[in-house]
Amino acid sequence: MLKPESGELAAAGPATPARPERSRRIPTRFLVLGLLFVITVVNYADRSSLSITGTSVRETLGFSAVQLGYIFSAFSWAYVVAQLPGGMLLDRFGARRVYAGSLALWTLATAATSLAGLITTRVVIALVVMFALRLLLGVFESPAFPANARVATIWFPTAERGQATAVFNSGQYFATVLFAPIMAWVTHEFGWRWVFVLLGALGLALAIVWWGWMYPPREHGRVTPGEVEAMSSGGALVDMDATPATARTRVDRRMLGRVLATRPLWGISVFQYAVNSLSYFFITWFPIYLTQARHISLVHAGFIAALPALAAFIGGLFGGFVSDFLLRRGVSLTLARKAPAAIGLLLGTVIAVANFTDSTTVIVMIMTTAFFGKGMGSLGWAITTDVAPTEAASIFSSLTNGLGNIAGIITPIVIGYIVQTTGSFNVALWFVAAHGILAVLALIGMGPIRRLSFTDRTEVSA
Repeated sequence: MLKPESGELAAAGPATPARPERSRRIPTRFLVLGLLFVITVVNYADRSSLSITGTSVRETLGFSAVQLGYIFSAFSWAYVVAQLPGGMLLDRFGARRVYAGSLALWTLATAATSLAGLITTRVVIALVVMFALRLLLGVFESPAFPANARVATIWFPTAERGQATAVFNSGQYFATVLFAPIMAWVTHEFGWRWVFVLLGALGLALAIVWWGWMYPPREHGRVTPGEVEAMSSGGALVDMDATPATARTRVDRRMLGRVLATRPLWGISVFQYAVNSLSYFFITWFPIYLTQARHISLVHAGFIAALPALAAFIGGLFGGFVSDFLLRRGVSLTLARKAPAAIGLLLGTVIAVANFTDSTTVIVMIMTTAFFGKGMGSLGWAITTDVAPTEAASIFSSLTNGLGNIAGIITPIVIGYIVQTTGSFNVALWFVAAHGILAVLALIGMGPIRRLSFTDRTEVSA
């Protein structure tokens, strides 16, 4: 029977020897969140690197708009398919080991992208190589966001989790704020290949830091008993990764069937799909929209793209803050998560208004407003960490993430065909804006927000 619970579930962890209480000016969980944020920034810089370098790549390798659209989508084909095995690995081996391996491998795939087209200038071969490398990037990045959600569930009490997930999720926007101008400048001065080399080196350094410092709360040398108590009493599942792998709930076909039978999984998945459609427009076609449709130079496009990204970053933090503020004020968890998300995504639909002006300044203002709203509404990961059953937390997160990232397959390809067929981005902007409405409908349809729990081995219904 599927049993929703109002409180958080705390797994029994291994006994640890008492150690004297030490005051910490900065609680360790906030340093953990900072590391998640930095890794997510690099994660999205790797994903979006091809959008910044896309015009130069097309000129060098001879790709058409449709071919570039398929290359953009290659990441998501693999990313979606690899979500389920990635989630199983996380539930089996924990975030520390899986995330370290994932980070090292995806940065190697990023660095290898610099080699495309070096051996031969034939368009077909370069297309296959680039497509294959983006597929590998999708496979290796697949555990990243489910791992972020798992770590947030382990380290953060319920009343802090909206802000925590907003912080790491906002890393996707800050990636553009920080890296779009840098990547545009590097491409202009040294060529697009150096963008991928530099990103690869940065990612490998972060993998080493993660492996050497990141441990579960009770095993982490910096965490005090007082912080562990504050976390666990507030709903953090501090022992989720400390439990030996052999003692964790086995995720078999029956368990998978139970997860798939839950109504919240499908509501969150549709919501994430709609939000991700706006994201994938931004990290794939938006810089090309600026350079081709608005005739802005590559270097200027890199800086202009940073403004909506900065707005989305601020909006993401604002949405998480508002959600947790409402929760602390006694508002129900359902309303505290859904209200800011709905308002933000409705604001994101103003992106279509850019079709009615030719002013670059006005367009930037419209995009900045729309992406502030999109950032504010991106509370899908907070909702996921509130709902995911403890027995299959990463599987649940991976499924919603995988289904949601189907948008990364559909959106770049559809926009590629729209641009090639119509010769403009007008219809594409209406297509993207419609997903804000879809996101609100998904929020309505997902039902109340509360943690799910599987308490027996019988079949369940949503």
